[in-house]
Amino acid sequence: MTEDSAALYSALVARDPRFDGVFYVGVTSTGIYCRPVCTARTPKPANCRFFDSAEAAEKARFRPCLRCRPELAPGNAPVDDARRIAGMLARRIEEGALDEGGGVERIAAHFGWSSRQIRRILQKELGVSPIELALTRRLLLAKQLLTETSLPIIEVAYASGFASLRRFNDAFGGRYGMPPSRFRKAAERGVERGTSPGTFTLQLAYRPPFDWAGMLRFLGARAMTGVERVDGESYLRTARLGAHAGWVRVSHAPARRSLLVELPHSLTPVLPALLGRLRSLFDLGARPDVVAAHLAQDARLAGAVAGAPGLRVPGAFDGFELAVRAVLGQQITVRAATTLAGRFVQAFGEPLATPHAGLERLCPDPRRVASATTEELTALGVTRARAQSIVALAGEIASGRLVLEAGADPERTIAALAAIPGIGAWTAHYVAMRALRWPDAFPKEDVALRRALGGVSAARAEALSQRWRPWRAYATLHLWRMAGQSASRRPATAP
Repeated sequence: MTEDSAALYSALVARDPRFDGVFYVGVTSTGIYCRPVCTARTPKPANCRFFDSAEAAEKARFRPCLRCRPELAPGNAPVDDARRIAGMLARRIEEGALDEGGGVERIAAHFGWSSRQIRRILQKELGVSPIELALTRRLLLAKQLLTETSLPIIEVAYASGFASLRRFNDAFGGRYGMPPSRFRKAAERGVERGTSPGTFTLQLAYRPPFDWAGMLRFLGARAMTGVERVDGESYLRTARLGAHAGWVRVSHAPARRSLLVELPHSLTPVLPALLGRLRSLFDLGARPDVVAAHLAQDARLAGAVAGAPGLRVPGAFDGFELAVRAVLGQQITVRAATTLAGRFVQAFGEPLATPHAGLERLCPDPRRVASATTEELTALGVTRARAQSIVALAGEIASGRLVLEAGADPERTIAALAAIPGIGAWTAHYVAMRALRWPDAFPKEDVALRRALGGVSAARAEALSQRWRPWRAYATLHLWRMAGQSASRRPATAP
């Protein structure tokens, strides 16, 4: 056994949850692959093969364990460009990008790469081709739906990205050597499926710890009235993806190290994309152990890191929604910005009937806002300069020239945002931090951040931040907490 394999085997024996999702172990004596936290009997070292991803394990002809369920393993946070790009590609493919027509070439054109680059990066980082990645992701989502819901098998097939029931059955038979119904029968005992009529619930795993209370405080203070709501225990919002609309409710299940997502059947056709957005919103791919160990090396942050275990950087469900909220929040308090955001939703968001009080509108579509006049926005109490910025921002997004989603190139996107009149460096970095999920974003101009560092200049803050790379976005959240930014009011420059 190599030195690396010996270290991984030690983690497997310890069942250390910090390694969950970091690697997988294939057991040659059974043909099954597991997460390192699996409660099954630990295999002998000679029978173990270690893999960086579920895709690589399945490519090697191992099938997923029914006990530890590899589809629930949290993902890895991006550390370098290749890993970041591979993660973004995996997310796009998981969300059904290959099912929309155009194949790999369409994904490549969307991000300004060549299809050859995409194939090379995926092969190097994950050990699979785009098609192999897509098939594994579809099968793992289908397995989760079979295990956790009572959806008819044909709905499971379409929801997980298969074009027909025949292809669905063939894929299960070819990859796992059994029909999909076998997974459902194996999971029938002891499965909790109790939800409201017309809904179902799935779990999204994370790597503990998770500061759920802090996440809710942050999102609740910035919720767009009519679109979002925090009720003290859960986060609720409306959602529109393509032609499908509905609502979601997200709650915390710490005993399972998971978030529970309840949603109506109206969103089943866009389930992969929906789950991808929620993973981004709640930063479920974070490695809190790695981030905390790195930031705690700086005496300025050590106390804050120890006092907020499991801190996440809240993401964005929708990039346009987040960017508008950021522009509205420039140079005013959080409460005032929330008031303006609520008026904006009422004026431009489409109505949506939901069973939850306070959820009554969809986030405004950028195409609708791009066609608005400055006067329509100033009538809501928005300044003329902010109104012009929002209309210009909407036009860039509606045209496809600006992409605000996880994994987009941060430097290019920040430059594009800063080129829009009225959007400065602070707002551009804030959007990169949350909408692009860029872990090294650092809004050095922020007043509260610089105050927490002792009232330093933006240039000095930038110099001090170098030791926090590549996790400066997490350092920013810690600094805001140090400055009291989890309260309902914020200084002038922070939306």
